[in-house]
Order: sequence, then structure tokens, then C-alpha cells
Amino acid sequence: MKAFNTTSSAARLLLVTAYLGFISLGLPDTLIGVAWPSVRDFFGRQQSDIAWIFFGAGASYFVSGLLTGKLLKSFGIGLLLGGSSLLVAASALGYSIAPAWGLFAACALLHGLGSGAIDAGLNHYVANHFSPRHMNWLHACYGIGATLGPLIMTSMLVSLGSWRAGYATVGSLLLLLTGLFLYTRKLWDAPGETTDAASESEACVGTFDALKHGGVWAHMLLFGIYTGLEVTVGQWSFTVMTEARGMTKETAGMWVTIYWASIATGRVVFGFIIEWLGIDLLLRLSMLAAVIGTALFAANLPFSAGALALTGLGLASIYPCLMTRTPQRLGKAHAAHAIGFQVSAAMVGAAALPSACGWLAQSGGLEAVTLATIAMAVCLLLVHEALLRFDRRG
Repeated sequence: MKAFNTTSSAARLLLVTAYLGFISLGLPDTLIGVAWPSVRDFFGRQQSDIAWIFFGAGASYFVSGLLTGKLLKSFGIGLLLGGSSLLVAASALGYSIAPAWGLFAACALLHGLGSGAIDAGLNHYVANHFSPRHMNWLHACYGIGATLGPLIMTSMLVSLGSWRAGYATVGSLLLLLTGLFLYTRKLWDAPGETTDAASESEACVGTFDALKHGGVWAHMLLFGIYTGLEVTVGQWSFTVMTEARGMTKETAGMWVTIYWASIATGRVVFGFIIEWLGIDLLLRLSMLAAVIGTALFAANLPFSAGALALTGLGLASIYPCLMTRTPQRLGKAHAAHAIGFQVSAAMVGAAALPSACGWLAQSGGLEAVTLATIAMAVCLLLVHEALLRFDRRG
């Protein structure tokens, strides 16, 4: 892989746009958590009806990620990003004006379709054109967006008493980003590197051909386990600390906040050292830290809550580093499809593993969830080690 010279004006513009794109991914994802009580009461729905939003967005996100490789071939990265951003903007604006629950829930489909393509498309582009440092920092930007979303919605609820205004504000910001993507669309698709006969032949790799590559399946498994672990710790640790360990909500909430903040902070910090340390070594150390962190939290010692910070730091670099390694390990032609598959696998892991832990908690108690997170972290480490051994043999 040959990285762009980020000192050129075109490369700087694309890099800034990519940063804004990752922020935009996080912005709408966290709005529903703050808006839901107001939305639920307005439409007269039950608490469990929020599942329609998650299911709709998750299913369409999965499909979008799977098709990204084919869409990139058909439309190019610039037009794909612009069109996908328009879909996400339309979903937010649709939420803001939906007169009935069915229409409100249907907007989740647009959200997932657009977000899945933006996620896979940007990750593919950055992995091929920018350094691992920028990949880590770009994923830190997702955390910025995920933090700004609830702040925007909360401010609209407090100042205007309107959840619709929160969605309208985010939708308007996303429209601006759509314009920026479309304005720069020719730059995204400009040839940045020379190609030889081998790379030209690789460009003919199809969607199903990519699935024949064993490394693609290994990467999909890694992404599914990783996101499942990240979301499980984030979603269940509060309940474990308050209901199984008697911690106050204020203190437990602080530790959960520290967990998410450590992921974002870790990505910024690791961006400075990744090129010195090396991607594979950083991944091995990170996964080992995640194993130790989950084990310490499960041990329920006096300082166990603090292990959430170690777990977050361990998880921080894994997603962006694995994305960076994808084209290096699989080749660019396979990577165009593989990154989309990885995004879809990540969505499956984020939904399936935390849900499975819900059944586990019901049958075996909340502390069983902490044991499950250790198992996930160990599996993540073992699969990655197997992949490294395969690389050495190859």
C-alpha cells in the first residue's frame, strides 16, 4: 500500500472530509437513546418497541455493508459517499417530521443503508490511502460524533422541548456533509497510484470470489467477536455493577463513561505510536490487555471497576488496526469486498453477542456475563494469533 502524500491540498481536503464523515457516523447513532422516552410517549408505544428501530437499522446496515464492494465498482467512492450521506440525512429529517409510528420506524431502514455504506466505503478508502495513524484518529472521530449526538438532542429537549428539533438539527448537519462529499467526489475517485497488470486483473474479483479467500472469513470472525465484546462490556457493565454488586448509579455511570472515553482516548494516543510499534504487535498487546481487563472486572475485587478503563484501552486500537491490515493482508481487490463484509459481521456481533448475554444473565445470573466477556476476549486473541501464524506460513 502506498499512502497519499497528506501535504497536498487535495489530500488534506479528503482527509478533513473523512474525519467529518466519521463524526457523521456517530452523530445519528446515539440520538434515539436520549429521544426515546419522548418519542415513545408521543406515539403511544411500549418500551420494547424501540427494538423496531434497532432491528431496522441493523438489518439494512448489514445488507449495505455486504453490497459496498459491488457499489464501489459501479459508482465509485465519491458518489457512493455522497448518496449514502444523503440517505442518512433523509432518515434524520424523516424522523423529525414523521406523523405516524410506522413512518418513524421506517426511517431506520434509510439510516442503516446509508451508514453501512459510509462506514465500509470510508474504511476501505482510508485503509488504502492513509496511514495507520490516521485510521486510529478517524475512528476516534466516531466517538466524538457519538458524544455530540446526545448533547444536541438533550439541548433541543431542554431548550425547545422538542425531540423533532434534535433530529432536524442533525439532519441539517448531514445535508452539509452530503454537499461536501459531492463537491469532492472527483477527488475521491482520482487515481492515486499506478497499477500493473496484476493489480488490474485483481480488479475483476467478484463478491462471491472474495468469500473464497480464507483470510476474509477470519477477518469477519475477528470483527464479529470484537464488536460483540465492545458492546457487551458497554451495555452490561452498568447493570452488573448496580444490580449484582450494589454500586450506586452515579458511580457506575461514571465508570461506564470512563470505559467509552478510554476507547476514544486510546485511539488518539495509539495513533502517535502505531507506526513505531507496528500494527501486529500493537494488536497483540491490545488483545492481551482486553483479556486482563475483562478478567479483573470479572474477579469483582475492590478495584475491579477500574478494570473497565484497561479494557477500553485494550479495545481501542483493534477495530482501526484490523481495518488497516485488511488490504495489506488480503490484497486490494479482495479488500474492497472484505471491508464491507467486515462491517456487516461487526453489526451481527454487536447485536448477537450482547443479546446472548441477556439470556445468559437470565439463566445464570449477571456475573455470568462477565465470564462471557473473558471468553470473547480470549477467542479474539486466539483467532488473531492463528491468523498471524497463517501469514507467516504464507
